[in-house]
Amino acid sequence: MDRHPFRIAVEDDDETAAFALLHDDVEFRSPVVYRPYQGKPAVAHLLHHAKATLRGLTYLDEMHGDRSVALIFRAQVGDKEVEGLDHLTLDEDGRIVGFRVMIRPLSGLVAVAQEMGARLEDDPVPDA
Repeated sequence: MDRHPFRIAVEDDDETAAFALLHDDVEFRSPVVYRPYQGKPAVAHLLHHAKATLRGLTYLDEMHGDRSVALIFRAQVGDKEVEGLDHLTLDEDGRIVGFRVMIRPLSGLVAVAQEMGARLEDDPVPDA
């Protein structure tokens, strides 16, 4: 099975290609905040900081559904190893309209929340 273009962009460290796959009205659901983030500028901003937070991110597996892709990953956050899943929902043109992240274990999720929180305090998410 072919790798999804988002996975390829992340593995190639190509933010421009990754962000080009986002629909203008993409919705991002984070494991640490209740309300989703809306819009391409906000989601691209979050993904930029997530890339710096989730060091050594490696995709381990990929599953395809009807207009959806699940990407299983492993990464390092500080001294914590985390595992997670990026669940992408696609429109009819293959653009990402929904991006949901899940992370385990809880101690790793807390580390992600703390580091992302500090980054976003210094560089807030733009208004959509």
